[in-house]
Amino acid sequence: MKAGIERLARGTAVLGGLVLTLVVILACLSIFGRGLNTLGHSGFLPGGLGDALIASGVGPINGDFELVEAGVAFAIFAFLPICQLSGAHAVVDVFTSALPQAVQRWIAAFWECALSAAILLITWRLGVGMEGKIANGETTFMLQFPIWWSYAASFAAAVVASIVALWCAYARLREAATGRVLMTDSGGL
Repeated sequence: MKAGIERLARGTAVLGGLVLTLVVILACLSIFGRGLNTLGHSGFLPGGLGDALIASGVGPINGDFELVEAGVAFAIFAFLPICQLSGAHAVVDVFTSALPQAVQRWIAAFWECALSAAILLITWRLGVGMEGKIANGETTFMLQFPIWWSYAASFAAAVVASIVALWCAYARLREAATGRVLMTDSGGL
């Protein structure tokens, strides 16, 4: 079971990384195009070079902000499973590090369950929001693609995050009950 959860989390993270890479490339190309367009309109270029640049159609990528918003939202949800599984979230253990190991395991189990509940709540509300966007047919301003597409991509990644979160909560509770280590923290994958 653990190997399957790890593959699922890693696969989702890789997909999120690919989407984030494409978003960065898109943003860079759009900024470069916007800069060239501004240069063409600035009057700094000699002769008809500025006019030629403008006539070529160079400029920002249409709808770049909409694509960046959708891509980054998906990437955030795609990285949640691997962060949850590897324990890469913020931990403040100044006071608890002095407690006995058994108590620390129960505290870790409690917080794992709390984080899992939060992820499940977010996933549920994201699904409800997606249903609302499907029902009202709202589209983006520039590209006119349905907003629910972005919600669906993020929801799919959030469902994976929920599956991983539930497994992590189970594993931490089992660790607390048995004393046996099932999960490694901080990049032990």
